[in-house]
Amino acid sequence: MTTHRDQLRAIAFDAMRAHALEPDFPADALAEAASVPGAPRQTEEPVRDLRSLLWCSIDNDASRDLDQLSVINTATDGTHHLLVAIADVDAVVHRASPVDRHAQINTTSVYTPVVIFPMLPERLSTDLTSLGEGHDRLAVVVDLMLGPDGRVTESDVYGAIVRNRAKLTYHGVDAWLTGTGPLPAAAAAVPGMAEQLRLQDEAARDLDQIRHELGALQFESGDTEFVFDGDTVREVIGRGPNRARSLIENLMVAANGAVARFLDHGGFPSIRRVVRTPERWDRIRAVAAGFGDALPATADSKALAGFLERRRQAAPAEFGELSHTVIRLLGSGEYVVDPPGGEPAGHFGLAVRDYTHSTAPNRRYPDLITQRLVKTALAGHPCPYRIDELEQLASHCTRQEDAANKVERQVRKSAAALVIASRVGQHFDAVVTGASPKGTYVRTAGLPIEGRLVRGERGLDVGDRVRVQLAAVDVERGYIDFIR
Repeated sequence: MTTHRDQLRAIAFDAMRAHALEPDFPADALAEAASVPGAPRQTEEPVRDLRSLLWCSIDNDASRDLDQLSVINTATDGTHHLLVAIADVDAVVHRASPVDRHAQINTTSVYTPVVIFPMLPERLSTDLTSLGEGHDRLAVVVDLMLGPDGRVTESDVYGAIVRNRAKLTYHGVDAWLTGTGPLPAAAAAVPGMAEQLRLQDEAARDLDQIRHELGALQFESGDTEFVFDGDTVREVIGRGPNRARSLIENLMVAANGAVARFLDHGGFPSIRRVVRTPERWDRIRAVAAGFGDALPATADSKALAGFLERRRQAAPAEFGELSHTVIRLLGSGEYVVDPPGGEPAGHFGLAVRDYTHSTAPNRRYPDLITQRLVKTALAGHPCPYRIDELEQLASHCTRQEDAANKVERQVRKSAAALVIASRVGQHFDAVVTGASPKGTYVRTAGLPIEGRLVRGERGLDVGDRVRVQLAAVDVERGYIDFIR
C-alpha cells in the first residue's frame, strides 16, 4: 500500500526533474565525497586558533548541515565583540570538481516535507564541512565590533579553526529566552553558555532595532510545518514568531554586510542579494489605505516599516496575514554582481546597502562563491572569477533558486491537498495572495493553505478578503481549487 510519505516523495523527485534540478548525485560526485579522508586541517590563508571560545550553533531541530557558529564578549563600556564562524566548505569542495559541478547545477539545497535534496553529499554537508558539536573545524570568521547602541563600528574577516561547544535548536533556545522552557541541556552542560546566549540575544535585538529605525521591514513568517503520524500527513500548522530564529537572522545580516564590505574594500567583486524597490508599491499603498494609513507616493521602506509596526500593535492576530500580503507585493530577490567600487542596489526589505549571501556555503552556491572570493583575498591572490563569469553565475543562481522554490511549493501543496481532501465543499475565510494573468490565489485563515481561485476571481487583487469554498484537490499536481 502506498503511503502519504511514499506518494509525496515520488512527487518531489518528479518535481525536481521537471524544473531542471538533479535529485540524485552523480556517481563521480559521490565517489569524490567518499574519498575525502577527513575534515581538512590546513588551508592556504592564515588561520587563527579560536577553539577556546564559547562557540554555539542554533538551527532547526533536525539540522546537521551546520553552517555557522556565533560567540560574543562584552566590555565594561558596553561594546560587544561579536564573532560569526562560517564553515570552510571551499577547503573540501574545489572549483570544477565533480561535487562542485553538481552543486553549481542545483545551486541550493531543496527542502520538502518528506525529503531534503542537499546541495552537497551528506558525508560533506552533515559531517566533514559541518560545524558539528565537539569537532575541530576550519572556518571563515566575520569579526564585528558593536558600539553600546549596537551599531557596527569595525569589522574584519579572517580564517580560523573553531570548535562548536553546544548544538542548540531554535525551539529550545526560544523557549528559554521567552521564559516558557528550561535552558537546553546542551547549553546547561557548558559553563558560561547561558550568559553567552543572553549576550547574543541582546546584541541581536540591538542590531534589529537599528535596522528597524533605518526602515527594515518586520514580518511574521508565513511558513508552514506538516505534522506526520507515522507515514500519514495529518495536519498543517503555521510557524509562529521565534526569538532564537530572529537572533540568528540578525547576526547573519550583520555578518553578510561585513563580508560584502570586506570584498569591496579589498578590490574584489561580489555577488549581492538584492530586493529592488517594489514594483507594486501602489497596491501596498492601497492595502495600507484600507486600514486608514497613508503611505507616500514613492516607495519608502521607513514609512512601510512604520505602518507594519502599527498594525502589529493594533491587531497582532491578523499580522501574519498582512505580512504574507506585503511580502508577495514586494517581489522576490535576485543575485547581481557588484564590481569593485560599484554602487549596489541594496536590499529594500532589510534596509541595507551592503548585503551578500555568505553564511550558508553548505546549502547555497552563491555563499560558496563568496567564500572563494574571500579566501582568495585573504591568501593574497587575484580574483578567481571574471566579471562576466560571475554575472552568468548570479543569473543562473537566481533561476535555480526560483526553480527550487517552485519544487518546494508544489510538494507542500500536494501535502496540503492530502490534509484538506476530506473537506471539499466546506467554506473558508481567505485573503488573496496573488493576482496576475496566470491566476488568482488565496490563502485560507486559520488553516494556512493556499490554492487557486478558479471561479469568481474577477476584480480581486492581493490583500483582498474573500469567502471561498473548497471545490477540488489534485494531490499529484499539487492543485487546490477554490471558488468564490
